[in-house]
Amino acid sequence: MRFPFDNLFFREMEGFYAPAEPERPSAPKLLAFNHALAADLGLILEKGGEAELAALFSGAILPEGAEPLAFAYAGHQFGHFSPQLGDGRALLLGEIVTPAGQRFDVQLKGSGRTAFSRNGDGKAAIGPVLREYLISESMAKMGIATTRALAAVATGDRVQRERAHPGAVLTRIAASHIRIGTFQYFAAHHGEAPVSQLVRHAIARHYPEIAAEKNPALALLDRVIDRQAKLVADWMGVGFVHGVMNTDNMSISGETIDYGPCAFMDRFRMNSVFSSIDRNGRYAYGKQPHILHWNMARLAEALLPSIHAVDEKDVEKAKQLIAEVPARFQEQWEKNLRAKLGLGVAQEGDGALFDAMFAMMEAENADFTGFFRGLAVHLREGDHAFQRSGAPMDEAAWGEWRVQWLARLDAEYGEGQRLARAEAMDQVNPLYIPRNHLVESALEKAEASDMGRWERLLSIVCDPYVQREGLEEFALPDGLDAPAYRTFCGT
Repeated sequence: MRFPFDNLFFREMEGFYAPAEPERPSAPKLLAFNHALAADLGLILEKGGEAELAALFSGAILPEGAEPLAFAYAGHQFGHFSPQLGDGRALLLGEIVTPAGQRFDVQLKGSGRTAFSRNGDGKAAIGPVLREYLISESMAKMGIATTRALAAVATGDRVQRERAHPGAVLTRIAASHIRIGTFQYFAAHHGEAPVSQLVRHAIARHYPEIAAEKNPALALLDRVIDRQAKLVADWMGVGFVHGVMNTDNMSISGETIDYGPCAFMDRFRMNSVFSSIDRNGRYAYGKQPHILHWNMARLAEALLPSIHAVDEKDVEKAKQLIAEVPARFQEQWEKNLRAKLGLGVAQEGDGALFDAMFAMMEAENADFTGFFRGLAVHLREGDHAFQRSGAPMDEAAWGEWRVQWLARLDAEYGEGQRLARAEAMDQVNPLYIPRNHLVESALEKAEASDMGRWERLLSIVCDPYVQREGLEEFALPDGLDAPAYRTFCGT
């Protein structure tokens, strides 16, 4: 395979990374390869077949033009600042430029120790690798900004966690791996000059339209706030809980990154927490907008030396941008909710309609995905069909809200447009998501060397909006009596 490498970060940002080399696996074996993504990236497949792909994407061999490195960064982890983190189990092979002129990072995750590994082994187990592959590809197919999975390779080695697991390496594709924590590291240790250098690089990479702004760091903060506000609103629109919104896990490109203890809600709870390490619920579903605000404030703090160096008066403008974060999120969130309910233009009273809906969903143990999908079923077939859709409701609870929603919908579009609105809703409300019990079942089989269920689940969630016969189990939540679901970071 040939890679169109052009490694700008390696050439231009010395001091922002540590050179790294992958550890050689004992017996690499290809588990999954994303042929469609490879074609989009302009990666040219040659005659080596699966053996070559396994060697390349496990670190057994380095592709021509690779200049591997591990990023330096810091981060607030559960609110506490860690001054040095960095890529402890990942390395950047290099940057490629696609036929369309887009630039992407190619990173191996789980390929062994780096200068930032501290006491870790730098490895990854098969479960977290296949979990990230599955969920990131599902997110991409739902149109949510995300890193992508190019390949998963078993290493043939064992990784010791609470017990020994088969090892694996994920190849992750990202617009870049520059994080809020990257700015924090250089602001904490080196001051204004490297922060300003990183600002210029980040703008050239992600936001070239603001390169000529009078205060580039201030303009960068403005753009990142917009991207992150949309991202968190999009997560919440599909019931997704990231689980570990530390500043080192937040990309300035606005992509979802680091699928560790993440999960999708089945039964709606505003305070849903799935991460085994989030004991105080800091990153619960309903707290994600507050953490967005907090994280943007931490980015602003890291950028302040660069903002102040251009014009000290702009520090007040940075404060104002941070004050605007909740309103920017709310605007995007309500836009998403209107689309999910078949509505269009904002109208007075929408907030009360949304609040009443969530209160009803929580009181009724509503399945988040099934509820929104069921609304379109109701528009087509009536209440009896909605009640069969996987989102059954007590008539007294559901009836009053339903009347309000239909009145709002008909006032905007007319009762004769209900079928058209149902079609529009089905374009934004997925039917098939990586439900937690399905993911765990697939991973358990995969660890026992049976990839069939994982491959089937991947194919289903990568076509999330179109209903298909015979897939009813993939559209239903786990039972009400199922034990509380817990996820782990996989390190």
